[in-house]
Amino acid sequence: MNTDFKHRHHHISFNSAINGLKLAITTEINMKIILIAAVFTVFCGLLLNISYNEWLAVILSIALVFVTEMINTSVEAVTDLVTEQWHKDAKIAKDVAGGMVLSASFFALAIGLIIFLPKLSSFWGA
Repeated sequence: MNTDFKHRHHHISFNSAINGLKLAITTEINMKIILIAAVFTVFCGLLLNISYNEWLAVILSIALVFVTEMINTSVEAVTDLVTEQWHKDAKIAKDVAGGMVLSASFFALAIGLIIFLPKLSSFWGA
């Protein structure tokens, strides 16, 4: 195999991945909301001095919501590419992908509440 081609292929793949991130962030309102929530969560984590293991849970939760939103965006784009007409299976694909993001968001919220509520109550002196 030509190693120049292989190297060029990885370079192109990396650029495409970066373009995909930019596209998701600049065109998807939900991705902007997720980023704002992530920045707020990181700020709270720094302010409340959460532990190493708590940081792991927070970072994994943020990543899970971020990735599921990108998968959802991809599923919606491919579904729209395949058909412009309403189809039951297209609706199922889009609804399940949206449900995936909602589920990930609820789990992230639960993890956030478990980590932050006790710290906030002691921070406020309750």
